[in-house]
Amino acid sequence: MTATQVDVVIVGAGPVGLTLANILGLQGVSTLVVEERDSLIDYPRGVGLDDESLRTFQSIGLVDAILPHTVPNQILRFYDRNRRLLAEMAPPDARFGWPKRNGFVQPMVDAELLAGLDRFGHVEVAWGRRMESAGECDDGVTVEFAGDVPAVRARYLVGCDGGRSATHHLMGVSFDGTTSATRWVVIDLANDPLGHPNSEVGADPERPYASISIAHGIRRFEFMIHADETDEQAEDPEFVARLLAPFVPHPDKVDVIRRRVYTHHSRIAGAFRKGRMMLAGDAAHLMPVWQGQGYNSGIRDAANLGWKLAAVVNGHAGDALLDSYDTERRKHARAMIDLSTMVGRVISPTNRRVAALRDKVIRGASVVPTLKRYVLEMRFKPMPRYDQGAVYHAKPPTPTAPAGTLFIQPRVDTRTQSNVLLDDVIGPGFAVLCWNNNPRTLLGAEAFDRWKALGASFIAARPSTQLHWPGHDDQEVVIVGDRTGALKGWFDAHTESVLVLRPDRCIAGADIAQRAPELSTALFDVLHLTRGGDNGASSPVLYVPQPTAESSGTVGRTP
Repeated sequence: MTATQVDVVIVGAGPVGLTLANILGLQGVSTLVVEERDSLIDYPRGVGLDDESLRTFQSIGLVDAILPHTVPNQILRFYDRNRRLLAEMAPPDARFGWPKRNGFVQPMVDAELLAGLDRFGHVEVAWGRRMESAGECDDGVTVEFAGDVPAVRARYLVGCDGGRSATHHLMGVSFDGTTSATRWVVIDLANDPLGHPNSEVGADPERPYASISIAHGIRRFEFMIHADETDEQAEDPEFVARLLAPFVPHPDKVDVIRRRVYTHHSRIAGAFRKGRMMLAGDAAHLMPVWQGQGYNSGIRDAANLGWKLAAVVNGHAGDALLDSYDTERRKHARAMIDLSTMVGRVISPTNRRVAALRDKVIRGASVVPTLKRYVLEMRFKPMPRYDQGAVYHAKPPTPTAPAGTLFIQPRVDTRTQSNVLLDDVIGPGFAVLCWNNNPRTLLGAEAFDRWKALGASFIAARPSTQLHWPGHDDQEVVIVGDRTGALKGWFDAHTESVLVLRPDRCIAGADIAQRAPELSTALFDVLHLTRGGDNGASSPVLYVPQPTAESSGTVGRTP
C-alpha cells in the first residue's frame, strides 16, 4: 500500500489494533496500522483468554492458529494464608462455543493476529512510525508522523495505543479513575518449575500472590510489594528468589523471562469517540488484573467497533452508527473495572483481622449450593447487555429480553456438514435466524432483499429430525439441525422466535414470527442502515476466513 489515503488508520499494533485490522480487512476496508515500536512486544502481559475473545478470533478465521498457544478450561483456586481452599472457579459450560477460562501466551497469539493480516493486500502495518498529530475536518483526518514520513489521510482514526495513548491526548478527553498505591512484581518463568496446568491466588495477608500457568511451559508469579520495599529491591535476583522460595524447591535455578514492578489502574476515558477519532483497549479503559479482563475487554472493543466502522466506510450505514460504540462499550467496561477492583480489594488486605473475617464470610457462602455455583461457574462476570445503542427493543427491556445480549453458539448440523459451530454456518455478516420457519416468508420480499443487499445470511433452525425434510426449501436459506438441543432450549426460554444477529453476534432485535417485517423496518432505522444501492453501496466485499494453523509459530509480518 503506497497511497497516502486510506479508510482507517489504527494507532498501535497490540492485540486490539491487530484484531480490529483483521475485522476491517475481512470487510475490504483499506487500513493502515502504525506502531512506534520496531516489532511486537515479545514478553507476556495478558495471561487469560475468555470465551468471547476466542469467538472473535473464530470470526476472523484465526482461532485454529491461536488455540495451540492456550490452556483451555483452566481452573483458578483461591487459598487463604494457610493454603486452605477458599473458592474455586471452574466454569463447565461453553454456551458461546469455547471454554470460559483459557491460559495463553500473549506474544504468540499476537503474532498470529499479525500473520493474519498477510491475507489482505489492502491492510498494511508500518513499524517504527510514531504519530505526532492528527487534524480533523468534515470528511476525514490527516495524520502526521515523526521524521521524514508523509502524512496520511484517513476517514477515521482509532487509537489502540495503550494507557499512555497519544490518540487519547489528541482527542482531549479525560481519563477518570484511580491508580492504586500498592505495587506488585510480576515474574515470568520458562520451564515451569511447578508444571501443573492450573492457577491459584493466595489471599495471604503476609504477602498476597498469584501463580498462573500460561502455556508452552511458562508460569507467572505475582507478589505484592510492601511499602518499605523499593522497586530496585523487587527486581533483585536474590529478593526474587526469596519470594519464590515457599513455592519452588530450587528458586535460585529458575529460568526468568522477565520481572517487572507495576501498579493497578482503574480508569476509563471520558469519551470513546470524538468526531472521527476513537479509542479502544487500554487507551479507553484500564483495570486491575484480578479478573483477567483487560485484554478481553480490548478484544470486545474491536469486535464491537469493527463491524460498525466497516458498515459506515462501505456505505451500508450512516456515521451515526458509530455513536453506539461508546454507548454500548462504556457501561460494560465500567462494570468490568468495578468487578476487577472489588476482587482486588477482597484478595489484598494485609490486616490479619480483616483477612480472617473475609475468610469466614467466603467459607460461609461456600456451604450454600447456589452461592457456590455462582462463584464456580463465574456467574458474577458481567455479560454485555445493551439497553441502548445499535439494538431495537420492541418494549422496555426486561432482565430476560434477548435483544442486546450475545446469542449462543452451539454445535449444529447442516445438510452438508455435521457438528459445526453455528457462527461458521452464519458467516461474518448480519443474520436473520428463525426457529422452524422460513425467513424469506416471514420478512416478505422487500425486507428479505434489503438484508440480502447487506450480505446477510438467512438461517432456519429446526429439530434435527427435520433437517432433511424437503418442505419449504429455499436456496438462499440455510437449514440448521439442532444437534444438541441448545437452540430449542434457547427458544424454550424466550417467546421471540425471529432474531436479527449483528456481525458481532449480539442480538440486534427479536420478536415473534408475525412481526418480523416490523422488526426489520425498526432495525434499519436504529442501525442507521441504508437501502441496498444507497450511497453507492453494494454487497460487502467479504474475505472468507480460512484456518491458518499452518502459520502457527510464525513471527508474522516483518518490519
